[in-house]
Amino acid sequence: MALKELFERDWQELESGGVLFSSLEKLVAWGRSNSLWPATFGLACCAIEMMGSTDGRNDLARFGSEVFRASPRQADVMIVAGRLSKKMAPVMRRVYDQMPDPKWVISMGACASSGGMFNNYAVVQNVDSVVPVDIFVPGCPPRPEALIYAVMQLQKKVRGEAFDNYGTQLPMVDAWTR
Repeated sequence: MALKELFERDWQELESGGVLFSSLEKLVAWGRSNSLWPATFGLACCAIEMMGSTDGRNDLARFGSEVFRASPRQADVMIVAGRLSKKMAPVMRRVYDQMPDPKWVISMGACASSGGMFNNYAVVQNVDSVVPVDIFVPGCPPRPEALIYAVMQLQKKVRGEAFDNYGTQLPMVDAWTR
């Protein structure tokens, strides 16, 4: 088929023939959402459940997140699993700053999200006060299925298919920034 014929045909006719239409930003967002690489940042008992999300039964690899990276420069998702002590907070911030943009954070467990049962001087009461959190996973400890659901919600957020509490659609992540 010549190029001139392509431009003369209707786009609906081309779609029925198997030609897909999209923008470059949507293609980049789709590729990015299906290759989220988490940084290993397990702090307490929730880390065991985070590791359990990659076993054969739960298989986080189905969603393109099977590669837990030890280097923050190769990761784009930080999963904060467990309670964060005030001594560890600057280290976590440094790891977050070393991650390339765009980057996302999942707060896993009651201790990471709200301090949990540890309401004392040594535990940070909300990870959101140290790094910006995109997805909160409730539970003590949350099941691996809850973390997989959080990864699926993050994928929707990256692709621009997520909605806020009022039902308005959240914007898609820009091509190179958050």
